[in-house]
Amino acid sequence: MKKTSLIQKLEISKKEFLEISKLIIQPNIISDQKKYRILLKKYMTLEKIVFLYEEYKKQLVSLKEVVFILENDSDTEMKELATTEKYKILENLSSIEKKSYHLLFSSKEEDETEDDRKTVIVELRSGTGGDEACIFVEDILRMYTMYFKKSGWKYKIIHAQKGGIKGYKEIILDINGEKGIYGNLKFESGVHRVQRIPKTESQGRVHTSAITVAVLPKVKDIEVNINLSDIKKDTFRSSGSGGQHVNKTESAVRLTHIPSKITVECQEERSQHKNFEKAISVLRSRIYQNEKEKRLKKISIKRKSLVSTGDRSIKIRTYNYPKNRVTDHRIHKSIYNLAGFMNGNIQEMINLLKLFENK
Repeated sequence: MKKTSLIQKLEISKKEFLEISKLIIQPNIISDQKKYRILLKKYMTLEKIVFLYEEYKKQLVSLKEVVFILENDSDTEMKELATTEKYKILENLSSIEKKSYHLLFSSKEEDETEDDRKTVIVELRSGTGGDEACIFVEDILRMYTMYFKKSGWKYKIIHAQKGGIKGYKEIILDINGEKGIYGNLKFESGVHRVQRIPKTESQGRVHTSAITVAVLPKVKDIEVNINLSDIKKDTFRSSGSGGQHVNKTESAVRLTHIPSKITVECQEERSQHKNFEKAISVLRSRIYQNEKEKRLKKISIKRKSLVSTGDRSIKIRTYNYPKNRVTDHRIHKSIYNLAGFMNGNIQEMINLLKLFENK
């Protein structure tokens, strides 16, 4: 199919999408469940087509920007990045054309749903509680890695920032495995609170600390368009392992996405190029999650329960050590085997959250 013909059909689909968007919020349509379901199904299919169409136009704009950098920028590294980006954009354009054709002319959709994702980014950050919060980040990290092992999933540390005394202020993981990783881990996003007596507490008082967990579906280049001109890149010396190499080269990378002000750091690799690639991957996932949250707020008909929104400001779980209890506040469920839970036996709670979401 010629590109002009494809664009024309995509434009027609966009107009139809806008028309249905207005219809499905009408009271008379909502009250007619049969008609509403038919329109909603059509709406969701067209939404995918419109998303691809908008992405297609963005990729064409990005291609022009990359060509401009190649023709006018004197920075060698930027030219190398632009060349790599150009090939990615051309591949993306080809992929979008194939997916668009499939959605436009096939009655069966084979696209992977978000819950089916095989790779995710998990971010753990200390919150209130100072050193105790950093220690709890390490405890939750251990809990998750034991759960990953039981599930047969592999993980890799992308970025880590040590705490003052022990533990971590922040740690970011890349998890890979079987289909459905995100469908399980998405329930972990939110504030995790711990109540226990810190080892540094001389009077035996119970302290409350908190950390935040963010689970982000790892997205492909085609799903989130990032223009090189929108990224500010800084390099610095790694504070992690690496021996003499750490002190000699600025291999660590910090990327700032100017439009969204999202910042990502990566310093686990010895190569600046590898750190850049990992940072870009995390940046794409964060931007995707940011846009997803905005979309959920705007389109009420697509909103699910709080369980699956991944709102990181919501307190979702309390780990009470004196009472040997872990409580999930979203479903008001308590498990009185905290030691087992912290050893990675968290699937029971996740299954209950899935059941609650399906209801």
